[in-house]
Formats: sequence, C-alpha cells, structure tokens
Amino acid sequence: MRLHTEKDQKEIKKHGNYEFPVHISLEKIQAYEQDSFPWHWHPEIELTWVMSGQIEYLVNDKKYLLREGDGLFCNSNSLHSGYMVDRTDCNYLSVTFHPRFIYGYENSLLQTKYVDFITANESWHSLRLQRENGRHQEIVSQIRNIYQIFRTSPPDYELQVHLILAGIWQKLYLHYHSLPVSEQQPQKHLTRLKEILSYIQEHYAQELTLDEIAEHVNICKSECCRYFKKYMKITIFDYILFLRIRNSLPLLKEGESVTKIASMTGFSTPAYYGQIFKRYMGCSPSRYRKDHMGKT
Repeated sequence: MRLHTEKDQKEIKKHGNYEFPVHISLEKIQAYEQDSFPWHWHPEIELTWVMSGQIEYLVNDKKYLLREGDGLFCNSNSLHSGYMVDRTDCNYLSVTFHPRFIYGYENSLLQTKYVDFITANESWHSLRLQRENGRHQEIVSQIRNIYQIFRTSPPDYELQVHLILAGIWQKLYLHYHSLPVSEQQPQKHLTRLKEILSYIQEHYAQELTLDEIAEHVNICKSECCRYFKKYMKITIFDYILFLRIRNSLPLLKEGESVTKIASMTGFSTPAYYGQIFKRYMGCSPSRYRKDHMGKT
C-alpha cells in the first residue's frame, strides 16, 4: 500500500464525502511500503487506537511510542508519519473526520467557540491517549465503540458515529480548556516546514543542495538543518534519500531498469542507488523488482 501526497505533503485521499465526512479503517503498518507511512497532513482530524503491537508515531516535533491499548489524537493540518517497531506488525483503527462534522455550518458558535479553539492552535497538534490515564481511556473507550459500530453497521450508523465523535470532542475541549494560558498560544512553524518539504518533493530527482533549500525558505544552512532535524527527527540528507528510495519503488514494480530508475530518482550512479536501496529495503533493487513486479 502506498500513501499518495501532493508536493507539499498534503494527502491525496478522500476521507468520507461531503454528506458524511468520516473515514473509518483498519490499518496494518506492515501493509505500507517500507513498513511505514510517510510524512503527510490533511485538514481532517485523526483518531488512532492501537489494537495490537506497537507503532512509532510522529506528529510535528513530537515522537510517540504507542502500544496496544493506547490511542492518539492528531489535530487538523498536523504533519504526521508512522513506523514499524522491532520488525513487528501493528494493527490499529484510524478514524478520520473533517472538523465540520462537529460544528455543522461555517461560523456557527460550535465552530468559533469549541472547534477553532483547538484546530487553530498548532501547539496542540496531538495528544497521546495513555492506558494509565483514566480520562484518556474514556476517549479510547469511545473510539472502541466506533469500532463496534463500524463492524455491525446498525441502521442509525451515521447518527451513532456523530454522537460519539461529538462526545470525544467535548472531552478534548475540556482537556485543552483546562491548560494554563501559556500553553494556549499557537506556534507558527508549520508553514516553513511545509515549504521545505514541498521544495524537496519538487526537486528530489535533481541534484539538490542544502544551499538551495535554505535559500528557498530564506534561512541560513545551519538553521535549516537544525530546524528540519528538530521537527522531522531526521536530517535533510537522510530524508532526501528516503524519499528517493520510496519514489523508486513503483518504478521497480513497473519493470523499469535499475540504471534508468537511478537517473530518474536523483542518484548519481546505479551502484550508489543499489547501496542506499539495500540500506533502506534490506535487498537489492533487482531482487525487489523480481518479488514485486506487477503488484500495486
């Protein structure tokens, strides 16, 4: 399975539809290429419940190790990614919904007082719902209720889902409303990070230098490196290599030659491509192509 994004890492996927903007799905981290889903964002809010195993989950500048029974609130427009831990699969439930599913119509009191209060604050990008925290487990229990409704699909399915999500939102609102005022101040940093990611996505197949990236966002090279590592938990250089390998996988499945793919994805030589590919994928490009050619 491959997650598709626009050049600024916005996910290209419908999460429900206009009439019912909710998407509920059972996920396996092992189902994704490279046993991980890459950095992306979407305007929808996402709730996660780990059903078995564990997953390393990153949201903006925060890293979580979610274990069986844990949950996670990921706010609207937050950058997030997930990775396998100890080569063991993780099964989890994902509930993704647009904020308007809570507030109804634009500029309603529900939106301006209760929803925007949370979604407009970038410092509240996520909340780990821990097993040891009773209030957190009340939310996780409600996510589990959504799973049961998802499985049984009762006649009033949409209404039940709406009522549960509204209840979850009430608990999130009360949590954030109780925080000290100092923790209620937004942090304006995502725009720059998305600009860096967008530039890399657009130019990864070319010879890409740190000077060019730093100049694009109008900061010095050292600050660009520090800033990127702080929020992405990976160096710019390693991220570019990871992206190049990830984008080479569909080409291998289509049967393209290793030499041509190396050139198409920004590697200086096929040998260097093969070296980096083995580091990330644990096998040679030709071996991967043989095992996966024709698969989607």
